[in-house]
Amino acid sequence: MSSALYILVEMKVETHNFPAPCGDITLVRLVNNRGESVLLSSLGAGILAVEVTDREGKIRNVALGYENPADYMADGPCMGKTAGRYANRIARGQLEVDGRKYELPVNCGPNHLHGGPDGFQNKLWTVDSLLSNGVRFTLFSPDGDSGYPADLKVAVEYRWSDDAQLSISFSAESDAPTVVNLTNHTYWNLDGENAGNALHHLLKIKASGWLPTDDTLVPLDRIDGVAGTPMDFLDFHTVGERINDDFPALKFGKGYDNCWALDRRIDEQTDADGATDWKENAMVEDAVVLASPRSGIALHIDTDQPGVQVYSGNWLSGSPKNPEGRSYDDYDGIAIEAQGFPDAPNQPSFPSQRVDPDHPYFRTIVYRFTKD
Repeated sequence: MSSALYILVEMKVETHNFPAPCGDITLVRLVNNRGESVLLSSLGAGILAVEVTDREGKIRNVALGYENPADYMADGPCMGKTAGRYANRIARGQLEVDGRKYELPVNCGPNHLHGGPDGFQNKLWTVDSLLSNGVRFTLFSPDGDSGYPADLKVAVEYRWSDDAQLSISFSAESDAPTVVNLTNHTYWNLDGENAGNALHHLLKIKASGWLPTDDTLVPLDRIDGVAGTPMDFLDFHTVGERINDDFPALKFGKGYDNCWALDRRIDEQTDADGATDWKENAMVEDAVVLASPRSGIALHIDTDQPGVQVYSGNWLSGSPKNPEGRSYDDYDGIAIEAQGFPDAPNQPSFPSQRVDPDHPYFRTIVYRFTKD
């Protein structure tokens, strides 16, 4: 990465423009009073690095990333970026809104993934405003963008605190009915981004149910219990402990690439048909905890999203070079993507991801870093 001339604002919010074939990329670094920092990019409104202290007081970058900021454009892993309009899969690239059918580009086997090849992760966002402890990125997605209906105004706001808490607020407003599902796609290795295999990390998910899929990783319109399966992370297990079990989901994806339905997200109220409604904008604390016994760093994730996709980095090999000049290997990082359910627009029983002019989209993810 080239040397940078930074503009200092309050709480050390630093910016730098990086020329790239796709256009000038704006990098923003947020530095707290302990010297811990977050490096962000306007390309994909993404996270390039997160530096936090371990149990010995050493600062480690725990977010996988690339040496060249331009390499984030159209990369396979979707490293660190904001995926959308619809994160995860939509079956066969087919979408229906109010009886009208829309065709979306197919870019993952027979399915549409992360908004397609021109999804939000591969767009240059605008640095709308620098905040005292963060930054707000914005993007306009016109009607028909990657096949989706409606004009959409999108914002992603990052804030970094002195106690190593990174909050992400997603919002979207439309001028007509559409669907939206936004998430962050950072890969974590709590021993350091170049530390190698991360399957020894301990993982805990506050979810009694998960979404089984077909062999293309599209959900089967039901939630199964995790009990008695390698999908049970209600108590801590290492990510790699059961990854080679003879279990269909693990065979389909060469490891974990599945969505869990977070607990305590169902409203007690029922509608006229006796169905329960999923709560909206209700935060689940410690929805996911990822911890490394080696560094002593733990990542706690709070969110109001209904689900969380955990991807064990099964296909990282061949990625662009990291800051140390090598491509990552498979399983070098764990992506934890708090989001709406995959294929929800085609699955009426799933929490709705519909957005209307009078019903905008708001979601939050909070990453809290602690050490033992």
